[in-house]
Amino acid sequence: MDFIKTTGVLNEVLSERERQEKLHGVDPKHTPETWLMILGEEVGEVNKAALETRFGVEGASWEQYRHELVQVAAVAVAMIESFDRQYQAAVANEFLGIEAYP
Repeated sequence: MDFIKTTGVLNEVLSERERQEKLHGVDPKHTPETWLMILGEEVGEVNKAALETRFGVEGASWEQYRHELVQVAAVAVAMIESFDRQYQAAVANEFLGIEAYP
């Protein structure tokens, strides 16, 4: 594994997460199902970029494909962050005897 390249990619994902937080807020409290729909939409953008580039659609590029991959990774990170926050809140609420939000 080339750790220098990996670190660079992870820094791009972090920058995209920061952009997403500015756009959507820190904790939108999505359900897992909602997160899957968001992730699916992003994966669809990757598919679209790859196919359009492969078949020579004007304006399509492998750079756009890569950009969309970074967005997929950032959404996956957001999903994990959201799950961790919600899980910790649910555990705390259970400990305190308070019903957690769905």
